[in-house]
Amino acid sequence: MNSRAPSFAELFTPKLVTILREGYGLAHLRNDVIAGLTVAVVALPLSMAIAIASGATPAQGLVTAIVGGFFVSALGGSRFQIGGPAGAFIVLVGATIAEHGMDGAILAVLLSGVLLVIAGYLRLGTYVKFIPYPVTVGFTAGIAAIIFSSQIKDLLGLTLTGEEPRPILDKIPALWEALPTLDGMTVTLAVATIAIAEGMKRARPHWPGLLIAVTVAAAATAIFDLNVATIGSQFGGIPASLPAPHLPDLSWAKIASVMPAAVGFALLGSIESLLSAVVADGMTGRRHRANCELVGQGFANVASALFGGICVTGTIARTATNVRSGAHGPIAGILHSVFLLAFVLLAAPLAAYIPLAALAGVLALVAWNMVEKHAFAVLLRASPGDAAVLMSTFLLTMFRDLIEAIVVGFALGSALFIHRMSQTTAVASETPFVSEDRADDADGTRQSYDERTANDPEIVVYRITGAFFFGAAASIGAVLERIADTHRALIVDFAAVPFVDSTAAHTIEGLMHQAARRNVKLVITGAGAAVRRDLAAHGIASPAVAFEASIETALAGLRTGPSASISAGEPVRGSA
Repeated sequence: MNSRAPSFAELFTPKLVTILREGYGLAHLRNDVIAGLTVAVVALPLSMAIAIASGATPAQGLVTAIVGGFFVSALGGSRFQIGGPAGAFIVLVGATIAEHGMDGAILAVLLSGVLLVIAGYLRLGTYVKFIPYPVTVGFTAGIAAIIFSSQIKDLLGLTLTGEEPRPILDKIPALWEALPTLDGMTVTLAVATIAIAEGMKRARPHWPGLLIAVTVAAAATAIFDLNVATIGSQFGGIPASLPAPHLPDLSWAKIASVMPAAVGFALLGSIESLLSAVVADGMTGRRHRANCELVGQGFANVASALFGGICVTGTIARTATNVRSGAHGPIAGILHSVFLLAFVLLAAPLAAYIPLAALAGVLALVAWNMVEKHAFAVLLRASPGDAAVLMSTFLLTMFRDLIEAIVVGFALGSALFIHRMSQTTAVASETPFVSEDRADDADGTRQSYDERTANDPEIVVYRITGAFFFGAAASIGAVLERIADTHRALIVDFAAVPFVDSTAAHTIEGLMHQAARRNVKLVITGAGAAVRRDLAAHGIASPAVAFEASIETALAGLRTGPSASISAGEPVRGSA
């Protein structure tokens, strides 16, 4: 089997190049055209709705999907990824705009793109998969709750006396006070939009239910001249062309002020896009290139910012739609951007009639579908530890901060993992009082119990089983330190230890010095090459420590070797 590590070119070649090298024909193009058009139809209302909910304009949402989506497909490491504005960013983008203004938010998007490119080339994309599952379920549910709460005002047509508060705990009382201003026609449009979209999903699942629902609401608003808030009344419609690219303010002071937001954009973007790529892999059996995907996402965010757009990331719903529509490769994503651009150039005036209530209905459905309800319930029942990680992440996302929620959730998940791993790591000595007379060997075979070892008062044998890392080092170290001055040799078997970390190596180093002070010969058996390298890096090497292939060879050497090498009282050479 070839175990050669992939080259730099293999890791960072965009999937677009890969499919073109494989051969691209008219049949492939036909599939990609159909998929690209289908995804564009889905992305059209979503891009505008997400931008409005984020505090941006609907035109910025379309620019993000057109420009950012193009580069995600052209430069990314997934065959089927569709890029654009995502609901997960609503909270962060909205908070950034409120604190730093639109120019500051656009600068944060540009900087996040640079950070993503750097992260990709540093090959950090490989590590995103280590985020615990309860964390992803918890923050996704928390984001969904925040998205829904942000749409209550437009769903009900409420009129607030001041600015709508962003924190949920402040928002709910403000909305409650404004409840008497509820507008019946707005509620009717919102409910009709949701009903049509859900009805189409059940009756005609392959039809663009969201776009049909929004189109019906817009047509009703225009025909009956309904007095409701629309894109035209709130934003003056959308331009019929793309804006000219330009750089935001790049002063050091501005960069320093928005850098925390940029880090948040990059962190959330990497998580969201790679999760989306994993979903596409699961649906197709393909494999994405994680680090190449981060690089593509980075360039896409830089390009989006240059055109005045907001954050770009891979979007799970649109990517899944792309796969189900029969896409062959990234050209489908590129064509999705082209079709959206055609809408901007040809049909921009019609967007002015779209009621905000209809877009709020779209986002209400998005929020409902974001919540992994079955997974949430399963994790609550799975174990107290998983439930604690899930609920901590969920509640912190809703009531505190998304990045704080991810950090705390990851820390709790890591602590839970460490606890569980420490319980699987054990150390046992050869003793005549063991209830079973056979012990597991490293390769899963069974090794005979040696009563000579158990009854030898001068030689003690300890077997360590499992990963020897900082979570288990303290308990194992306490056992190993019980060696008495009467022992002339201590054998520590590493045959069932897959790896050691620096804390574990430090524990063995301390044991080595302790053995030297007590004139006890220390022998390590069964250690693999990688474990021996890690131990050697901490000074655990011959002649201070003897290394043998197995317990049997170590015992044979101690019993049959020169008497000077095993006699009690001889100092161990090379000890500190």
